[in-house]
Amino acid sequence: MTYTDDAKELRDDLVRLRRDLHRIPEIGLDLPRTQERVLAALDGLPLEISLGTGLSSVTAVLRGTGAAGGTGDSQDAQAQAVLLRGDMDALPVVERTGRDYAADGPNMHACGHDLHTAILVGAARLLSARRDRLAGDVVFMFQPGEEGGDGAGHMIREGVLDAAGPRVVGAYGLHVLSDKLPRGSVGSRAGTLMAGADEILVTVRGAGAHGSRPHTGRDPIPVACEMVVALQSLVTRKFDIFDPVVITVGEFHAGTASNIIPDDAMFHLTMRSFSHASRARLLETMPDLLNGLAAAYGCGVDITYKEQYPPTVNHDAEVDFLQEVTSELFGEERFLRLANPNPGAEDFSRVLEEVPGTYCFLGACPVDDFENAPSNHSPLADFDDSVLGDGAALLASLADRRLARR
Repeated sequence: MTYTDDAKELRDDLVRLRRDLHRIPEIGLDLPRTQERVLAALDGLPLEISLGTGLSSVTAVLRGTGAAGGTGDSQDAQAQAVLLRGDMDALPVVERTGRDYAADGPNMHACGHDLHTAILVGAARLLSARRDRLAGDVVFMFQPGEEGGDGAGHMIREGVLDAAGPRVVGAYGLHVLSDKLPRGSVGSRAGTLMAGADEILVTVRGAGAHGSRPHTGRDPIPVACEMVVALQSLVTRKFDIFDPVVITVGEFHAGTASNIIPDDAMFHLTMRSFSHASRARLLETMPDLLNGLAAAYGCGVDITYKEQYPPTVNHDAEVDFLQEVTSELFGEERFLRLANPNPGAEDFSRVLEEVPGTYCFLGACPVDDFENAPSNHSPLADFDDSVLGDGAALLASLADRRLARR
């Protein structure tokens, strides 16, 4: 029996788990109901389980007892460990899919993390059934707070990479897509797979006045507007078009009435970059631009930087390994080398900064016209449960094969 054969027998259980999770979406770092459901799904497996102290994470360690690998003793100098990750949090989106298992409330699994969680449970079951053949240990990382909460960073600080004893030698994760890829296909690329993302809150400090006498104050609104325009020029004139950055101003607030010049104007932006170098340069050049414009108009400016996630950078050899395993499991046609990175951000990047590994996308669009289907984060985002078994088989195979590579 292969992992794909075994996964078929788990299909109904994984579908039930995924839909149960879909009905109880929770956001952020505190996911008590989701954590409880994951623990129930893992009950009875030969796993060493620990819970997060600062977040509702679940870390489960499977001790492989294969003759070629570890002995089940975490102090065994010869034992190796690999990590598999699934994120669990939802989004503050009101669902409009019309599914009979749709969430009823202000939150929704619009990004497919319920599938990720079910897939990782499936991988845990598949690998537990072959524990006596595993040449090392597997760490299962059930992570809250991917959607802006930096759950991966929290779990790393709490020791997930060393949960088995020795630091993991490889790390693998996947993300389902409700569009963009054919159903069941696996897409990835060497190097940068996803962008890094950071936020900046800018407050221009002026001086209020009557709208009929603007010369008696210092109007912060035109200054802030000029800053927004200048930031787009910064993108096109200071950065290589082959190593792009994207700046999006999503919030702009100022004033209380049409005839009052306010003291302050505020805007909130997201910066996306595809390399560590462009990210660092953006953080260096942007404050100079904003401070200079504020000074030119006699205003002050406060700049508050909030780090989110660095770029998700795959290790080249691990992408080759992913392609090899995917092709053996499902056929060569199911693996796609992506030409360009995805401009979304992902905190699995934290893991890949620490250890070798790779991240990939799994097509889960329920319709054939995937190019025009609603995207992840849409209230209409929908996913096909038929990919759950394949996802579990892929993660389990990656862990098994990587441990066998001494």
